[in-house]
Amino acid sequence: MNVYDFNVKTRDGKEISLSQYKGKVLLIVNTATGCGFTPQYEELQNLYEEFNAQGLEILDFPCNQFGEQAPGSDDEIYSFCTGRYGIKFPQFAKIDVNGENAIPLYKWLTENTNFNGFGKSPMALILSGVVKKTDKDYKNNGKVKWNFTKFLIDRNGEIVARFEPTDMKKLKEGIQNCL
Repeated sequence: MNVYDFNVKTRDGKEISLSQYKGKVLLIVNTATGCGFTPQYEELQNLYEEFNAQGLEILDFPCNQFGEQAPGSDDEIYSFCTGRYGIKFPQFAKIDVNGENAIPLYKWLTENTNFNGFGKSPMALILSGVVKKTDKDYKNNGKVKWNFTKFLIDRNGEIVARFEPTDMKKLKEGIQNCL
């Protein structure tokens, strides 16, 4: 099984197969518009502009599961992201990434990756404290912990790496290694 085996819903409710991205490097991200990490949209758009011509696609999946930080409709979220951050990469329908309502793509992503920590920055320490309140065993499971968790997929549809929201520094290198 790989990423191409999954279907997802577009913002307008149409179901599409991720097989349309065969041969591309994918960065799959769960996002939110009212989060402390929301400014990462700018960094993601910069990566998209730099590497899209070489085969990078960023797939944006808004999610309201973490602090209810993506409360708007799909259209409201899209308007915010294109208006404020100028995103050009595909944004899909709002989803759940954890729990019984998680879409199959995210069940696969979380079952096949490990959480490697948030690091040691002040934001990482704050986030660890917040996450621990809702998931006592958060260090030992693959569930998505917060908004802007990123999964890097190679050109063969295989998971290469997982990047927590606090780990943007290694992301560019990971993308470059896949291109």
